[in-house]
Amino acid sequence: MSDPVVEKRRDHRLRVNREFQSIEEFITEYVTNLSSAGAFIRTDDPLPVGTLVDLRFTVIVDDFESIDGVGEVVRVVPPGSGEPAGMAVVFTELTNYSKKLIERLLIRQGSVRQP
Repeated sequence: MSDPVVEKRRDHRLRVNREFQSIEEFITEYVTNLSSAGAFIRTDDPLPVGTLVDLRFTVIVDDFESIDGVGEVVRVVPPGSGEPAGMAVVFTELTNYSKKLIERLLIRQGSVRQP
């Protein structure tokens, strides 16, 4: 028998899955809005604040690499507001690999200094 708490959580998550053709496209479009804590996802159809989302961003670095995790929408910018439409998502769960990949991308972009 399945756990009702786990089933309930799955029912309330939506999937955000985006593939990028190159690391440069990912950096240009998202890394300026990416931190170790979360990301701003550009979309003309943002989800409501409080929505849990399963996240998967696939990017070609040297090979296909993915950022996988779960996030929660914490802020919405509606279309026509004078700034890029989308939603701010705070990471609530990330794989260890995803955390390391985000750090590498931020270092590559110059947002984080290497130790």
